[in-house]
Amino acid sequence: MGSERMEMRKRQMSTTQETPGAAPAQHSTGNRGSNACCFCWCCCCSCSCLTVRNQDEERARRTSHELQAEGIPNCEESPAPTLEEVNAWAQSFDKLMLTPAGRNAFREFLRTEFSEENMLFWMACEELKQESNKSVIEEKARLIYEDYISILSPKEVSLDSRVREVINRNMLEPSQHTFDDAQLQIYTLMHRDSYPRFMNSAIYKDLLRSLSEKSIEA
Repeated sequence: MGSERMEMRKRQMSTTQETPGAAPAQHSTGNRGSNACCFCWCCCCSCSCLTVRNQDEERARRTSHELQAEGIPNCEESPAPTLEEVNAWAQSFDKLMLTPAGRNAFREFLRTEFSEENMLFWMACEELKQESNKSVIEEKARLIYEDYISILSPKEVSLDSRVREVINRNMLEPSQHTFDDAQLQIYTLMHRDSYPRFMNSAIYKDLLRSLSEKSIEA
């Protein structure tokens, strides 16, 4: 009897030791399934969040002016430049900027340097100065601000803090001259930085060569 009881007690102890081991195994399996679901859900959530965030950033980059106009014409309407006119561009930046043909050629060069927004901003300011209707002035000033001054715009021009403060004050009551300080700063930047490179660029030299050859043939 004693040996039988001992044997039964050993069997009970053996069963008790096996049972706890089985439970963690099931729990571990459950964890793997739960983690897998959680992992998939997190990935989907992350992808969705990234998509929404990217869409919001894209909307911020597309300013109201871009949505309304869907881009700006590639160039101003102007007759083909003459050889004399193109030679005059080398005399001064002012003469280059004086004619539509000069601005078009310079703008083409700025595009290759990814700084076309400087010319676009300058032209927008010139257009604003021609307006006299108060409501039109306010609307154009707002569009210029959104397109070239706002830090959310991909076409933001480089201005110092002083000029930005002046613009912010002027925007309280926009006028034709709201961006005068900024326009002068960008004009100076193009003159000192981009103009010398334009004069040595293939765009200018090829145009000058082409007109010179036509002049000789004539």
